[in-house]
Amino acid sequence: MEIEVATGDITAIRVDAVVNAANHLLAGGGGVDGAIHRAAGWDELQDACRRLGGCEPGQAKATPGFALPARWIIHAVGPVWQGGTHGEPEQLAAAYERCLAAADELGARSMAFPAISTGIYGYPLEEATDIAVATVTDTPTAVERVRFVCFDDRTLAAYQQRLP
Repeated sequence: MEIEVATGDITAIRVDAVVNAANHLLAGGGGVDGAIHRAAGWDELQDACRRLGGCEPGQAKATPGFALPARWIIHAVGPVWQGGTHGEPEQLAAAYERCLAAADELGARSMAFPAISTGIYGYPLEEATDIAVATVTDTPTAVERVRFVCFDDRTLAAYQQRLP
């Protein structure tokens, strides 16, 4: 698998599937979630997400990409940071694993990930990046290209330090 890292707008990336750092209601919110909803088409994506009935932390569900360049959106719910002793590492790893499994089910060969749970959910960036890189690297998948799309230079540096 080819793994890339870059800063940029995840809503503009040309990949088969883009990952949305979603909330458990899949309702659209701030950060990456709000940006993806706005760029994809708020009403259409809201309707599709409502039909999915929410999503638990550590899980992922897919919708069409609507107006995005990506064919699909994989909505992943990461854990809210509670100090690391409430299953957060396992839930975060599971979210990345489920995204790759969803991509395989869809036939996606390329995908873009944000830094799941590192925004409003408060997951420490370095620990989250360790989990993201290790999980994506170690999970068997048919996905051929993964791009970690970083919102800022600090996040970019964290990924660059962890990628071979």
